[in-house]
Amino acid sequence: MNILAALIPVFPLLGFAFIILNGKRLGERAPIVAVGASLISAVIALFAYTRVLATHTPLSWSFEWIAWGEGAIRMGVHIDGVGAVMLFMVTVVGTLIEIYAIGYMKGDYYYSRFFAYMSLFMAGMLGMVVADNMLLLFVSWEIMGLCSYFLIGFYTAKPSANAAGIKAFLTTRLGDVGLMMGIFLLWWTAGTINFEELGLVVPQLQMLGMDHLTLALTIAAVLIFVGTIGKSAQFPLHVWLPDAMEGPTPVSALIHAATMVAAGVFLVARTFMVFVNFPDALELVAVVGGFTALFAALIALTQTDIKRVLAYSTLSQLGYMVMALGLGAYAAGIFHLITHAFFKALLFMGAGAVIHGYHHVQDIRRMGGLRHSMPRTHISFLVATLAIAGCPLFSGFWSKDEILLAAFHGNRILWGVGTFTAFLTAFYMFRLYLLTFTGRQRDTAIRPHESPRVMTTPLLILAVFAFGIGFPGSPLMHFWVQGAIHPSYLPHTEHAVNLGIMGISTAAALLGFVLAVLMYGPSPKILPERVAAGFGKLYQLSLHKFYIDEIYQSVIIAPTVGLARLLFGFDQGAIDGSVNGTGRGVRLISGAARWLTAGNLQWYAITFLAGAVGLALIALRALAG
Repeated sequence: MNILAALIPVFPLLGFAFIILNGKRLGERAPIVAVGASLISAVIALFAYTRVLATHTPLSWSFEWIAWGEGAIRMGVHIDGVGAVMLFMVTVVGTLIEIYAIGYMKGDYYYSRFFAYMSLFMAGMLGMVVADNMLLLFVSWEIMGLCSYFLIGFYTAKPSANAAGIKAFLTTRLGDVGLMMGIFLLWWTAGTINFEELGLVVPQLQMLGMDHLTLALTIAAVLIFVGTIGKSAQFPLHVWLPDAMEGPTPVSALIHAATMVAAGVFLVARTFMVFVNFPDALELVAVVGGFTALFAALIALTQTDIKRVLAYSTLSQLGYMVMALGLGAYAAGIFHLITHAFFKALLFMGAGAVIHGYHHVQDIRRMGGLRHSMPRTHISFLVATLAIAGCPLFSGFWSKDEILLAAFHGNRILWGVGTFTAFLTAFYMFRLYLLTFTGRQRDTAIRPHESPRVMTTPLLILAVFAFGIGFPGSPLMHFWVQGAIHPSYLPHTEHAVNLGIMGISTAAALLGFVLAVLMYGPSPKILPERVAAGFGKLYQLSLHKFYIDEIYQSVIIAPTVGLARLLFGFDQGAIDGSVNGTGRGVRLISGAARWLTAGNLQWYAITFLAGAVGLALIALRALAG
């Protein structure tokens, strides 16, 4: 089983290689290879999941990679409780997204290439989950970064897609530099980058109480978190994620649910032994997460593109997860990561089905009444909306309340931020649902239709998960988050249900729902235009995403471009000019010399005669003087 577990990321990698080498011959059969590879990985992951959670014993396998003297670096896999749960989530959600993409991408010119990239993306995420050390994790991390560039900019003929791909690649690279520096510092300080060994070594170093070790490991934790800020799009490196909507919708679902953004949260969880021993780093994680959750929710309130509303929703929910980890609520953060993966994949795939059936219109102001023409998409989207809004018994209710309970005991300010964000989440999600599926159709020139079964069947399967996946985190089955995925280096805490916190968060979600119905329901009682006018500048800030992109453009990008142009001019004029000028001078001199030694007798005779005449004139002038 240990060796089989090591093969989980290998099958999608082989699928990528086979498709990319045989794409033209495969044609429309390429999804068979991609989905087949993912299914094999999913089956093995399911066995690993049941084995690890039943025995509470990790699956491990490694080999000696580099040896010197008495030391060696080993590479391999390590699947503990959190790794097993992540493997289950990634393979199930990823496979359903690939099946959905069969219908969504049908007819695309680069059909086979798309599924090759999707397979490589899956391989990168699975490789990161099973990695037993930071080096192998970083390699898989970079594979995902490369795939994000390929897939976000997949529509190469579309300038905005190309720009979005470049933006995602460069922005996340900033975070990756921090992560790489953190890995180097961790290796230099702790002497290892193996996760099991770090779990033993880091607490021992912390107990020594040496200031320079404490400072070095705190900085290492912060640098690792910089990688999370980039990959999981936390403020201030969040700007790439909304633009990632330029890619095909299956890509949006994969990035926002099972792979890219989940990787950043998983990174903090996997290296939690470093964070938990150094409270300063952990506090930074909590503050950044809480701020991002509120900041993104405020922007989502006013967006009108169906996918961008969901994009900012992802940013906000990721902030919840990061805040939970920063508060030390390890199990709650991972639990919300898992539930979010299912209902957010369902939301994006539902949005894709709407776009597909509504002739690629994405403006929710032009929609309405689609529940009649898209019944399967409607019911699945409603389930996902209830889950993310925290409706009781749905998955998001259990995981969100775990986070709010931890915040209530750990930081009352962050609890207030989280509760207010829960209200905002319910409001903007029901605003999205009501404008899209209820009332009358506002653009009557469009004839909407339901998507094919190959797209809607995965939606219905995910709807079951979006509802039921939360029950293992309920008070009746809390062992799932407190036992199976709880790392050995963290103390176990008794779970106590706080009906007051649960009631407040439920009331916040209900208030958001009621306000959305009053403003956007079939019979609105509050005009949104009046509300927007009442909030004035705050509304404009939300509508324009707090002008963060414009600030970056004027403060960072424009000066950088200006400096680059100045350096380019100096390089062309001074450096290249001097080198090229020297070359041109040598060419002129050599050209003149070539005429003098051309081997032409007539030229030699004329030159000799001119020289003789010149010498004669000089001699006559000398005699005359």
